[in-house]
Amino acid sequence: MQRQSATFLRRSYETVQVPEKKLAASVAAILVFSVGHDIDHLVRCDFRWQPSGETVPVFAAIFAKYAIFGFGLYFYLKIKVGPLFWAILAGIGMVLAALAHCTPFSYQTPRSIYRAYEMPAAGVLTVTVLALLMLALIATAAYAQYLWARGSK
Repeated sequence: MQRQSATFLRRSYETVQVPEKKLAASVAAILVFSVGHDIDHLVRCDFRWQPSGETVPVFAAIFAKYAIFGFGLYFYLKIKVGPLFWAILAGIGMVLAALAHCTPFSYQTPRSIYRAYEMPAAGVLTVTVLALLMLALIATAAYAQYLWARGSK
């Protein structure tokens, strides 16, 4: 009877899923760079503070973004969502960031963001934060897809 108990404990221990710390860290990096990018939008007065029909959707989208990332990180650490969630979310974020800042139809290209600041160092900093955000989105999507394909939670 003792042997069966030990075997059962070992098997249940082996099946315990642990969240991938590198993936959680890369999601945290996305959040940090996203906050920096949103601060850039605030400094450049892209958002108006007075509630109107124009500002409510913008602030709702920002709130939804942080709510999705926050709840997603919580549920990921509780093993309720897996790497596929982050692969999809980071992929969508990358596409939206690319459409908003790197297409010929965008009015907020890296060049216009840089030129919005009087001090060149501030322009370089904001464009660097945007580039790091996009790189973090790409890296997170690729790594999360790798983990999902590998079959880990």
